[in-house]
Amino acid sequence: MLVSRAKKQAGVLSSELRRLGCNVIEIPFIEIHKPGSYKPLDASLRNLATYDWLILTSVNGVEALFERMAKKKLESAALGHLEVAAIGPATRKAIEEHGLKVAVTPKEYIAESVVSALRRRVKGKRVLLVRAKVARDVIPRELRKAGAEVDVVEAYETVAPKSSAARLRAVLANKTSRPDAITFTSSSTVKNFVGLLGLRGARAALKKSSRDQGVCSASIGPVTSATLREFELPVDIEAREYTIPGLVAAIVKKLGGSGLPFAHGF
Repeated sequence: MLVSRAKKQAGVLSSELRRLGCNVIEIPFIEIHKPGSYKPLDASLRNLATYDWLILTSVNGVEALFERMAKKKLESAALGHLEVAAIGPATRKAIEEHGLKVAVTPKEYIAESVVSALRRRVKGKRVLLVRAKVARDVIPRELRKAGAEVDVVEAYETVAPKSSAARLRAVLANKTSRPDAITFTSSSTVKNFVGLLGLRGARAALKKSSRDQGVCSASIGPVTSATLREFELPVDIEAREYTIPGLVAAIVKKLGGSGLPFAHGF
């Protein structure tokens, strides 16, 4: 099984797969970098009192926000007056570890569900959305339609690690080490997979010689799956719950019944 998450975040997924007996190969498709400029984020931190809501859409965003606040000698209490929305349970947990209460976590952990949960609550309110440099614009666009004033600030950016390209090609070319599946935990991992191999190489990597032979794509949810399809890449496995445990469960359901168990990856 090839885990494509950033090094800092691969642990939970990798450890759970190993617990199930999987031979895990970790090759990160993304690295977390500082934003090109902290000016927009710093300006928002200086004006926290003017906001009503804070929306965080990833653990990376939570970590980047609080790292910058520490740099600016701001305590978590500076956010205490805000209503906080987290896109999913992992993000909520990361926020709560900093002593903040989370008012909203949608039932489905995607941007559209965040919008549905907040649409009736943000009219006339100021909203601070902290996220990656490149992200879908569903939340700011739809909340502005709902009457909110939304400031979008970049706290970090994701890039493809150049060193991963050679490792990825080597693993895929080796018949004995080739994984049964590659995990995709965000649209960025899909885009960077294509960037590392080229579109033709990415399609070849996931092409099946028969229905049950070849490397499967394992997607964490519909947004990531949609990105795979945009590149005309297959979606072989999709989590029903858009979390790491949900992804593991989907992998087990798809590959665990093959009697291999999990072919040469388990």
